[in-house]
Amino acid sequence: MINSKLLLVTLVVISAANLSFAQKVNEPQSRNLQWSQPYPPFRIVGNLYYVGTYDLACYLIVTREGNILINTGLAASASLISDNIKTLGFKMSDTKILLTTQAHYDHVAALAAIKQQTGARLMADASDATALEDGGSSDYELGKYGKSFEPIHVDRRLQNGDTIKLGDMRLVMLHHPGHTKGSASYLFDVKDERKKYRVFIVNMPSIITERKFSEIQAYPDIAKDYAYTLDALKKVSFDLWLSSHASQFGLHTKRKAGDAYNPEVFSDRKEYEKSVADLEAQYRKKMEAEQ
Repeated sequence: MINSKLLLVTLVVISAANLSFAQKVNEPQSRNLQWSQPYPPFRIVGNLYYVGTYDLACYLIVTREGNILINTGLAASASLISDNIKTLGFKMSDTKILLTTQAHYDHVAALAAIKQQTGARLMADASDATALEDGGSSDYELGKYGKSFEPIHVDRRLQNGDTIKLGDMRLVMLHHPGHTKGSASYLFDVKDERKKYRVFIVNMPSIITERKFSEIQAYPDIAKDYAYTLDALKKVSFDLWLSSHASQFGLHTKRKAGDAYNPEVFSDRKEYEKSVADLEAQYRKKMEAEQ
């Protein structure tokens, strides 16, 4: 004899699972047209290239054993990135590793499509893995949209200081949480015809929530994580720095489309320190409001 209560519970669980699986992607409609605006790809330094949109920074690292793509922008940007890579003379199919600086739709929404297209492995900060695999629905702030990007399986969960290897490249992932639970930066060396540079692709810890940190139950360590990251950023040594948004590192004031190759325009340490100081001031102001 069938236990009617057990059957009812089973049906509820199955229905809930099916509803979760069938939930459609609800990418927020950004009013920032620069996020989807095309921008000519260019060589930043050595084997590192810019392949993103006008403001959403995406980076291609080329090696003899395949390429690494960091960030993808919005879902509709997949073809734009592919076209930029082809314009530079490289093949999208040579993409072997996918990385991201944060699990927000404006930086990862095309990851699933590119992963499927290329067969590349996704490596991400372990603390952002859950958000990547549930399409952002577990994000403490943007989870209000439900799935804001297509969920994607994380093939390797990275811890602070882990090294990503491909060809002769070695990238160190730095855990810089706050903006998301697993925001990440990358530190690596590249060479050009003249010298070697230490490059820092930093995820700047901007504050996106208007709520008090103490009210964010889904991320109880958020205030502590911001404090950790702001302190850690002051201690990083580098020659050139870039970030998740072109506007964060002043791309369009430092370089105009068509300018000649000049890595040194991305070397301003004082500008970097000012950016970090500005973010720290915003953090302290928010912490004061917590009292």
